[in-house]
Order: sequence, then structure tokens, then C-alpha cells
Amino acid sequence: MRNTFRGGVHPAEHKELSREARLRLFDPKGEMVFPLQQHIGKPAKPLVKKGDAVKVGQRIAEADGMVSAHIYASCSGTVKAIEKRRVLTGDLAECIVIDNDGQFTAETDYSIRDNEANLSVNEIVQRVQDAGVVGLGGAGFPTHVKLRPKDPDAIEYVIANGAECEPYLTCNDQLMRTHAPAIVEGLELVLRLFPNAEGIICIEDNKPEAIHAMEVAASGVQRISVRTMITKYPQGGERSLIQAVTGIDFPISKLPADVGCIVQNVGTLYAIQRAVLYHEPLFSQCFTVTGEAVAEPANFMVRVGTSYAELLEACGGVKPGAQAVKALAGGPMMGIAMGSLEVPIQKQNNGLTLLAEDPVAKAEEIMTACLHCGRCTTVCPVGLMPQLMADAAIAGDLERYEKKLYGLECIQCGSCTVACPAKQPLMQTFKQAKAEITARKKREGGGQK
Repeated sequence: MRNTFRGGVHPAEHKELSREARLRLFDPKGEMVFPLQQHIGKPAKPLVKKGDAVKVGQRIAEADGMVSAHIYASCSGTVKAIEKRRVLTGDLAECIVIDNDGQFTAETDYSIRDNEANLSVNEIVQRVQDAGVVGLGGAGFPTHVKLRPKDPDAIEYVIANGAECEPYLTCNDQLMRTHAPAIVEGLELVLRLFPNAEGIICIEDNKPEAIHAMEVAASGVQRISVRTMITKYPQGGERSLIQAVTGIDFPISKLPADVGCIVQNVGTLYAIQRAVLYHEPLFSQCFTVTGEAVAEPANFMVRVGTSYAELLEACGGVKPGAQAVKALAGGPMMGIAMGSLEVPIQKQNNGLTLLAEDPVAKAEEIMTACLHCGRCTTVCPVGLMPQLMADAAIAGDLERYEKKLYGLECIQCGSCTVACPAKQPLMQTFKQAKAEITARKKREGGGQK
């Protein structure tokens, strides 16, 4: 039993800022904005038009194809517009804008529980699909697709990802503490799809309260156990977690199902439980607002479509005497730097981190030439050679970067950047190289495999 993976780093956690802040529902007052692209795959298609009245839980956009996901209103009110709005990447995207009436009138009663005993496998997956559930721990892959692998009987492990290894973020910790029985029920529902699988709930050892809550909830439940993992970043990465649980190492060209694994974030399992047992669509998720520049760090059940700016205001805004020098959607390792907080929270977003110091700017001040120490290679969880990759990328030799050094296998976790004593911007270099390779392939008429 390894309980860890190859490589990795130990960045400062900063979880003490928000880890004891209990989850609370936040009801926004401003207009709500729903991008039609909140998942991997094709954007959803609007089902409403300007002037339509909507309620909480009403489907306002439908999936366009298998790899797509429905979108639901998280507030009641009136459709104000369907137009392009700015999203957190800085791009303009087609969005449904709703004038929030502040009543949050639901389309139906989501407190009534179904009898799940007679549900078939297909009915379970269909309810997940109908609810618009996507992966809540990463890029927003439609969950119903992941639950339909080629050979369900070949799945040996369903891994519940409660690692939450990203610094600062604590919403999954709080979700496990407060909704452990529901998460276990969600995992039980998924296990019904895979008769030969074992359910393993993985939690890093810096979350003792969450571990205890999940152990109590899973006690006596067949085929489910809780495993305490060594705290190390990026433990919560899908491939890192599979390696830690099974010892299997596999290339990014293969899917977890290809090696007998299905990985679901604990937030996704909670959403599955709500979807299957209560017919509740995905219109809210757990979310952390934190950072040294935040007056009152907090954990929320936040409604999709809420403005980042309004949620920060609910935390008291910027701490008196502090200056917010950088805002990140997510945490400092995998998060996206934001140019404005006047953008909507989407399904797959799980945090806002407001930094009082910019670590990138500080690193640039002391950056030196590569020392050839090899630390970046030692910590890479994929087993790549970041130093050589950076040399190839900077030289513009993208053929070598991709074909010889397997640069597209990089998961862009940033471990190499953290470990580099020369403070080289390795991850930023790799992101740029991948973007250039992807753009070139599109120009040549071939998609990235």
C-alpha cells in the first residue's frame, strides 16, 4: 500500500486561513450569468429567450451531443439577455443573463427522496446526465460519459478524490466533514454500475476531521473503504492518485478506465447523490474564498452564475491594510490569473484566492540561469525531463518537445517550477509550448489526440 506517488512537492499549504470556516449557502443579489460552455465538449444550446421567467432548477440550456452538459438556473427571475459576456479566461463567451429576483423559487421540491432500490444502471446514469453533472475537481468533463466506459466489468477501482492537494483551498475538506453520508451514498450509486470494483475514498493526512467523518459514514458499507494518503502535491491529480492507489503508471494518451479505474471528486459524488436520489440538477457547488488579502476567508455552497466580485464582498472584501496584488480562480498551483472579478462562477470552479504578494514577480527578481541540478526531473509526477523540455521550447524546437521529450504528457501541475532553485518559469514555458503546438495542429487541420 503506497499511499503516495512518484515525485511531487510540498508547497506551503496556507489552509489554516479557511479550513475551519463551515460551508454556508450564499444567495447572491446581483444578476446571474450562465456561460453556455461550462464543460469539456460542445457548448449547450439555449432553451430560453429574453423575457422568459425562470425558476431554480429549470433547464435553461440543453446539451449539444454526447460530450456536452445541460445548464440549469440557480436563481429565479427573468431572462435579461442572451449575449456575449466576459468569462474568467478573459474571453467573450455566449451567456444567458438572468435578472435575479432574490426569491430563489424552486421549480420543484428537492427535499423529496426517491426510493433508489429498483433503479437500473441505465436509470442511474440517465439521472446524472439529466442533472448536467460534470467533474467538479478539474476541467468539467461530463460525468455521464465517464460513467459509461467500454467495459464496466473491467473496472477494479472507483476512487473518490478527497485529496484536495491544491494550497489554500478547503471547500472539499468542509464538504467531507459536513456531508460525508451523502458522499458515501454517491459512491455507492457509482459502484452499482461497476460490479467488480472496490470503492476507495482517498484523503490526505492533513485533513483528520474529514477522514474521521468519512470513516464513520463508510463504516459497515460493503466495498467502500477510506484510505489516508500522504500529503504531497499533486496528490489529487487523477494519474497521481491512481498511481498512489494501484501502483499503475500510464501515459496521458490512455484514460483511467483503460487501467481499470474511475476517479470522481467528492464534490461530484455529492452532486451524483443529489441528482439520483433527489432529482436535483447541478446548480451549486462547494467553493473557497481565501488568501492573505481576504478579510474573512470562507467556504460556500455557491450558486453557478454568481459573480466572483459579489462573493468576495460577502467575505468582507479586501482585508484592511492589505493589497490584493493577484487574483486566482482556484489556487496558486493550477489556478488561472484573473484580470477582473466581474465574471461568473462556473460549474467546475472551486475557489478564489487573493494574494497579498505575487510569487511569480518575486521569483522573477531572483531568477538565474538553469543550474542543471536535476530537481525538476526528480519531482515531476509524470517522469518527464523539464529542463530539456524548456530548452527545446525556448529554442522553438517544438518537434523535439513533442516527439522526443513527450512534452504533451505534461499535466502542468507546476511541481518543477516550485522545486527549481533558479526560479525558472518552467510551467509557463510548457503552457505556451502546448498552446503553440495545439494552434499549429488546428491550422494543419488535425486535432490534438
